[in-house]
Amino acid sequence: MASEKEQGQDPVIIKKYANRRLYNTKSSSYITLDDLSRMTREGIDFQVLDAKTGNDITHAVLTQIIMEEEASGEQMLPISFLRQLISMYGNSMQALMPHYLEASMDNFRANQLKLQETWKASMGPDAFAKLAETNMKMFEAATSAFMPGKQGAAAAPESRSSGNDDLEALRNQMAEMQKKLDEMGK
Repeated sequence: MASEKEQGQDPVIIKKYANRRLYNTKSSSYITLDDLSRMTREGIDFQVLDAKTGNDITHAVLTQIIMEEEASGEQMLPISFLRQLISMYGNSMQALMPHYLEASMDNFRANQLKLQETWKASMGPDAFAKLAETNMKMFEAATSAFMPGKQGAAAAPESRSSGNDDLEALRNQMAEMQKKLDEMGK
């Protein structure tokens, strides 16, 4: 999904006040960090400015969103990664890390999209409908094999004088079910 910045539009300006409230200047409404998180997921480009100084504090707010997500939900960032990241601060490689991480994430996203496209292409547009239809046919075949009198099942003997007749009826039903499964597999 393309962000507004990629579409040539200016980012939405969010003002953060001293009382920690966030104000969306585009919608003229107060919002929360959850709203900013949702906007990020939707690819909406925004810039957070300190309402008093006008300084860009987008980085700090995005970091705060990550911290809250990590604290409240299932953690995505492994401890070893966090430790390695912290160890890079003050290191001579610190200047390269943002570019490296950004390129890595871009590659990850591109590969994810390729995988989704490949999956959709291999499955075809109505693959799930075909799969559901096949599953229903197999279920009906299994049901008819074990429930005499159902459509397509071998007729149950009228009178069951002995256990041999029951066994023979079960064998016939199993053979019918196997025949139907073989036909569906072709």
